[in-house]
Amino acid sequence: MRKPGEGYDHREALFGLPPYGGSFQQKVYYADSTMCDPNKDYTRSGYPRRDKDSDGQMEAWKPPFILMIDRGDCTFVDKARNAQKAGAMGVLIADNTCLCSAGTACKPAHSSDVCETNEPVMADDGNGADVTVPSFLVFKQDADPVKEILKKNQVVQAEMSWKLPAPGAHVDYELWTTPKDDISAPLKKDFRQIAVAMKDHAKFTPHFYIFDGIESGCQDNNGKNVCYNLCTNEGRYCATDPDEDLDSGISGAMVVGESLRQMCIWSIYGADGVGLPWWDYVQEFETRCDKPEDNGKFFDNEACIKDAMQHAKVDFAKVSACMEKGGGLTDDFENTMLEKELENRVREGILILPSFLVNQSPLRGAMTSSEVFEAICSDFRSGSEPKLCKQCGKCTDVTQCHEDGYCKVEGNIPSGVTMPVFVGSLAGVVLCFSIFGIIQWQRSQRQMRAQVRGIMAEYMPLDKNQKVSTVGFDEDDAEDGEQTFELS
Repeated sequence: MRKPGEGYDHREALFGLPPYGGSFQQKVYYADSTMCDPNKDYTRSGYPRRDKDSDGQMEAWKPPFILMIDRGDCTFVDKARNAQKAGAMGVLIADNTCLCSAGTACKPAHSSDVCETNEPVMADDGNGADVTVPSFLVFKQDADPVKEILKKNQVVQAEMSWKLPAPGAHVDYELWTTPKDDISAPLKKDFRQIAVAMKDHAKFTPHFYIFDGIESGCQDNNGKNVCYNLCTNEGRYCATDPDEDLDSGISGAMVVGESLRQMCIWSIYGADGVGLPWWDYVQEFETRCDKPEDNGKFFDNEACIKDAMQHAKVDFAKVSACMEKGGGLTDDFENTMLEKELENRVREGILILPSFLVNQSPLRGAMTSSEVFEAICSDFRSGSEPKLCKQCGKCTDVTQCHEDGYCKVEGNIPSGVTMPVFVGSLAGVVLCFSIFGIIQWQRSQRQMRAQVRGIMAEYMPLDKNQKVSTVGFDEDDAEDGEQTFELS
């Protein structure tokens, strides 16, 4: 069966190793199970039905195949891992709950079932590193007809594809982080120079991960904050306590406040897609106001924040006005900037911190400056990439490469040279060989003159009464080609 247009709407898992830019098409088996038991053999069940083997059991699923599994009972990672163990090359999780937005197109399994306002995100539960099979979540209104066809023992072919955005001359990249995100801290420190160097070719946008306090139950029916110092705006916007100490140190509310502050700095100075003052402030703030030995003493200290802004050339008054204009951080008021960030987080399905996206595609793997830089450069159309991508694209230390102007490989030997260096080196080699050639020519001339003088001396008499001796060759005394000379 095939659906006109772009195919079936779905959600992609945030784990596994999908073949980006590629696709595969295979027959589909329906497990007719949630596949949550890792010790059970599911391969001899499900649909379409197969013939029985010599043991009287239904034949196992024959690879390659795509496996459809019911949602529920365990995590998405567990389902994908068990499907991978069963030999599946792709997994389709069939949703069992209707989306409210689907309306009458989706029929609930039971009349008492309540629809979902948002489709769940197929997040990694923290144990998905060993799962390589790619997975999609298929909406109930699309999954149900497929299951019905398979239950009639009819063959279904499915295609799973991962089309990448067409490479262009411009790249957008985003970082989801928090002011207390230690993992992305080195990236925020080292990537500043790269962001500046790629100014006309790439646009950066920082985002900040905060929790919806109302959805998390941090606001009671009377509009009061019940999560204490984890939230602002009477429980509307929250963050986890970074030092896990509710009585001292940095609180979740402080993290929300600093997140809003950095969002405002970006809104004021980030229109060019680089936002150099933002990068500078992040570093100044960490250096001056977030020292580990201070135990959060200056994290929300106004004097310290002003000092960091002054060194980063950020206008404190403009930033403060921005924070208040959006709704502030006190009382039960919505803050427009924080609300928008909550919407962005849900729309992009961000669950893991830090998260890095290049042209809306998540970066998987180590979040180092070199990895991020390589991901950005790979999204440029061939021939349109900036000079820095050509110069440092394969360098393990892109920051050092940018500073030196060339990429160093093991042993600190340049992997590439500029044209002036190449021409100068070539001229030096030519000069050395020329000098060596002249010396050798002069030496050969001296040797030749010496030989001529020696020959002439043998034939010239020492005086007018001396006769020249004759030179003869005695063949009888020659052995094995050895020549002997006699004087007579």
